[in-house]
Amino acid sequence: MSKQKTSGMADVNGAQLYYEVKGTGHPLLLVHAGVADSRMWEAQFEAFSKEYQVIRFDLRGFGRSNMPSGSFSNYGDIKALLDFLGIKSVYLLGISFGGLIALDFTLAHPEYVKALVLGAPSVGGASPSERIRQFWDEEDALLEKDDLDGATELNLKLWVDGPHRESQQVNPEVRELVREMQLNIFRKEIPENVEEIDLDPPAIEQMGQVEIPVQVMVGDLDLEEKVELVDTLVREIPDCKKVVIPGVAHMLNMEKPDEFNLSVLDFLRKIPS
Repeated sequence: MSKQKTSGMADVNGAQLYYEVKGTGHPLLLVHAGVADSRMWEAQFEAFSKEYQVIRFDLRGFGRSNMPSGSFSNYGDIKALLDFLGIKSVYLLGISFGGLIALDFTLAHPEYVKALVLGAPSVGGASPSERIRQFWDEEDALLEKDDLDGATELNLKLWVDGPHRESQQVNPEVRELVREMQLNIFRKEIPENVEEIDLDPPAIEQMGQVEIPVQVMVGDLDLEEKVELVDTLVREIPDCKKVVIPGVAHMLNMEKPDEFNLSVLDFLRKIPS
């Protein structure tokens, strides 16, 4: 494939998913966070495409992808997208909710994935902390009042600033882009009869089944429960390496792109071709 960027809409399980592809080499698929869309990968898309065929896309209901009615699974959408692109083997990189999806896909379709990088991931089936439950309740209350700006700011405080910083301590460009992406998510029309199908059994019960090299990454200013969850993955996944990036919270690839990119590339270069 040409090193020039190609983009389009893929017909995936009844949804139209926006995607971009750039570079040559082994395919590397990027799965964005739940407060974002594929734009969060700007600093990775260009850098990684110098060595890999990089694919970034918008999950259904995010960015330029729609959310049709009916049932679906995000990990099923990834398989359909890769099949649409004619790709049978990938390195997989997901952050936060994208990490949950990447891990689910790895467990559901292990034949596709040669290596996995998870940044501050959520994990299917893991019990949410009291802080996260309270966050969900506050977010729901704001959305019930149609206070999209307030709900967006709530997300920025938790997922961008983190519990150890004030907003003025965060790169304003990072904060503004996440604000724009999250607000766009809240403004999307979602049909009432949408059902997401969870992996069964959930990923948290299948960690020992992950048989490929894994690197998990977390910022030292992230939520303590995220750091603890990363430690759980390191203990339970057979071949799993942990990387801590200092001075950053949840959106580690956006706040510290140079350090993040170097760590990911160092890991992937060691994977046998």
